[in-house]
Amino acid sequence: MVFGFFKKQLLDVIDWTETSENILCFRYPMEDREIQNGAQLTVRQSQVGLLVNEGQVADLFGPGMHTLQTRNLPVLTNLKNWEMGFQSPFKSDLYFFSMKEQIDQKWGTATPITVRDKEFGIVRMRAYGTYSYKIRNPKVFFEKIVGSRDSFSVSDLEGQLKASILTALATYFGQAQISFLDMAGHQEKLSVLLKEALKNEFDKYGLLLESFLVQSVSLPEEVQSQIDKMTSMKIAGDMKQYTQFQAAESLTQPNTNTGVGVELAAAMSLSKSLGETTVAAPTSGGGNNEDVFKTISQLHELKTKGIISENEFEAKKADLLSRIK
Repeated sequence: MVFGFFKKQLLDVIDWTETSENILCFRYPMEDREIQNGAQLTVRQSQVGLLVNEGQVADLFGPGMHTLQTRNLPVLTNLKNWEMGFQSPFKSDLYFFSMKEQIDQKWGTATPITVRDKEFGIVRMRAYGTYSYKIRNPKVFFEKIVGSRDSFSVSDLEGQLKASILTALATYFGQAQISFLDMAGHQEKLSVLLKEALKNEFDKYGLLLESFLVQSVSLPEEVQSQIDKMTSMKIAGDMKQYTQFQAAESLTQPNTNTGVGVELAAAMSLSKSLGETTVAAPTSGGGNNEDVFKTISQLHELKTKGIISENEFEAKKADLLSRIK
């Protein structure tokens, strides 16, 4: 007990060597929270020291060596009502904060966010990316986040920040009415816009959002499949021809029941027409439309056998579909 008394009286050098990259805040372990008058406080680069008296934030110390005396403890002196100095030791908590940028933090939508897209209506969207941040205001961070804890780590803060990010994203997308196609095609611009929208959310915790990157934006597979079909349909022509387009697509699937002799006959019959530079436009009437679909099917057979290329097949198919009446 006597040894413990002298130990805490002789405590006159205080510093923190960061042993983990994961620590944001650390309360210096002092027996009975007593600091000796004139103690030397060393704050390293990328650190800040904060004295807290009975839960009240007092004096802040930046990088360098500081002597803990009345003249450089103005806030604590006022809280303690020290007029002519103070006796050693005095009781207070000393917290160290890491001011380094916390890089490569992950964010993502565990479940899809429901947004109103200006082109597709109400859709469920997924997104993920990375962000980085650092402590900007240790006093605010202590009051809002740390409280009475002995330490606070990056992983302790992760859940809160992710929840804030997803809430802000849902709010932003709901108000901005940004098209999904614009988001997916301009991720760099979207990253800048979202960083600006999230800045205040981080600021209220005493944090500075250094970077925010969107790496992927996606829709559910069934929605994406419909978009792909609409894109193909627009290439084919008028949207009113969608049913006919689907029928033509079904004709291009390989027919496992077709005999080898029939396939060879189809290839032989079309090989001559492929040498021509144009395909005659069909006249009006359902019969001619059926001829177009049959021709597409035969062209597909030639592509499958390697007689024509994929590009040649797609060009011929698009040309034929555009002529449907």
